[in-house]
Amino acid sequence: MLNIIWPIFILISFAFAIITGKVDSVTNSIFDSSKNAIDLSISLLGIMCLWCGIMNIALKTSFIKHLCKILSPIIHFLFPDLDKNDENVENISMNITANLLGLGNSATPFGLKAMNGLQKINPDKKTLSNSMIMLIVLNTASLQLIPTTVMAIRTSFGSENPTKVILPIWIATFSSIISGVIVTKILIKKH
Repeated sequence: MLNIIWPIFILISFAFAIITGKVDSVTNSIFDSSKNAIDLSISLLGIMCLWCGIMNIALKTSFIKHLCKILSPIIHFLFPDLDKNDENVENISMNITANLLGLGNSATPFGLKAMNGLQKINPDKKTLSNSMIMLIVLNTASLQLIPTTVMAIRTSFGSENPTKVILPIWIATFSSIISGVIVTKILIKKH
């Protein structure tokens, strides 16, 4: 769908620029936007490399086992049909941790591994299991304690106080995760 919408927007923009005689402005903004996109990508790349490296180090140490123990009561409440020793618990723990650190891109591989593992133990392969639904809700709500990506974007655009958004992000993500979990638990019990 977006493959259709974006080209239409671009064509309308060019047509409007030709009609109003502002083709130079459109051309200049294209080049400026391209430069800004590259600058932003490079600044985000550094931060993502740092945190992904930290997550890989955590994978190779005993940190994951300690993290699974800490998150075990929460994971058992959210995913009651999973065994404590299930390998999916480790992937879910890493996914939750990456989301807590505001690393959505780093959380994705762990979420995909967990989803594949949950699909393997799913008795009905054509529908989502309760655990799969809960994992989708957790990833969508994405509780973030350290919103690194947002702070990096604010820093790259010259914000004087890039951490000023932390409290509103905590309120928004905490509210979304609580309401998402409550609604999911209610609907899972009904069906």
